Amino acid sequence: MATAEATKPQRPTGATKLTGRQWIVLLVLLVAQFMLAVDFSILNVALPAIGAGLGFPLGELQWIGTAFALSAAGFTLLFGRVADLFGRRRLFLAGLAVLGVSSLVGGLATGPEVLIAARVAQGLATAAVTPAGLALLTTSFPEGPLRERALGLNGALMSAGFTAGAVLGGVLTDLLSWRWAFFVNVPVALGVLLAAPGVIRESRPDVRPKLDLPGALSVTLGLLALVYGLTRAGLAGWADPLALGALALGAVLLLVFGAVERRAAAPLVPLSVLRRRSVVWGNLAGLIAFLTETSLVFLLTLYLQEVLDFSALAAGLSFGVLGLGTVLGGATAARLIAAAGTRATLVVGGLVQAAATAALLLLGQSHSSLGLLLAATFVGGVGNMFVIVGFMVTATSGLPDREQGLATGLATMTQQIGITMGTPVMSAIVAARAGAHPSAPAVLDGVALAVLVNAALVLVGVLATGFLRRRTDS
Repeated sequence: MATAEATKPQRPTGATKLTGRQWIVLLVLLVAQFMLAVDFSILNVALPAIGAGLGFPLGELQWIGTAFALSAAGFTLLFGRVADLFGRRRLFLAGLAVLGVSSLVGGLATGPEVLIAARVAQGLATAAVTPAGLALLTTSFPEGPLRERALGLNGALMSAGFTAGAVLGGVLTDLLSWRWAFFVNVPVALGVLLAAPGVIRESRPDVRPKLDLPGALSVTLGLLALVYGLTRAGLAGWADPLALGALALGAVLLLVFGAVERRAAAPLVPLSVLRRRSVVWGNLAGLIAFLTETSLVFLLTLYLQEVLDFSALAAGLSFGVLGLGTVLGGATAARLIAAAGTRATLVVGGLVQAAATAALLLLGQSHSSLGLLLAATFVGGVGNMFVIVGFMVTATSGLPDREQGLATGLATMTQQIGITMGTPVMSAIVAARAGAHPSAPAVLDGVALAVLVNAALVLVGVLATGFLRRRTDS
């Protein structure tokens, strides 16, 4: 069975060293993925400055992030399949062009409407480039040690980019202007656009089936409603009627999507793919990994600023060690997979992340706790990256090249939903525990409870991918 073979320890087969051309292909794809990861967090620190510069009302600032998240998560599965049907390199390049233009427009924006439109376009570009780029990566490297190494480096740079975005956003805003948080994308996108056509080959099937429009419409609208509901719940609370209505609508539309796919002649997501245990369990592990680690950054930002009274820039710089941990984890994950298999890597990574997260329960109100925070986030970053690389290898293994865009689209959708879901959930826990007008001790108490829930969720992921998966594979 493909799943069992993909998860058992195996000796490396075939080539184990990257050729010069493969290094160039990998470099081009990794630069693009790193830039996209930076975009997820680069504006967080700059939001107050953007609000003051463009006249955003305080209550509307969240739309700068929400507009991006809605389009990035809502369209990623559709674009992943479009990449399979019409050409991954073509969609990759088109998405990069849109990203460069929209970043330029965002940096030059003179009012809120133009900025929000630019963020929507950036999200759409991300929804196109991320699955297309990952599919180009998986189809450029054969399944086995080379692909695992490439996915490990990709995962490390994506997580490091998420962390670097917070730091870079603060530095650019303080030293230059918030507009440079947009402008920085333009030369990078242009450089990749110039380099990619000469080194990356086109990848698409010889026979092109029709695009499943009913399936595309139902899943895209369902994901949009789901992401909006999660975001709204984080802002207005989980009892908010609009949030609950959007979540319910999203659930209904996704059920409709499932019914449509059963009857479609050329489904957007073939049910045979969703029945693969590697796809199901891999995406479950990825969902928990992204949900817990990105929301932990939010919790520790609260702790550093509200309890230890750090500035936004100092708080962002404190996460540099997390970035180092993710780079180390990504660089070594492929070796662990080769030695022990993907299931063991998922379990080991989850246990390391859970232990490091639980250690944060010892944080106090003194600055002496900073050492514990730095050590725990470094170790947790290593463990989290083991899970993320294991997730990507598992979720894309055993599938033919013609379905790699779909597989990476599903994986990217999982990533986007995990990132979107984590902060509202943890924010609600902190708010419920700390109260409406929290003092520093109350914030610390709320953060501690959320950290405990975070560690428990990681352990749920360990149980699901370790024990339940073992039973279903047998």
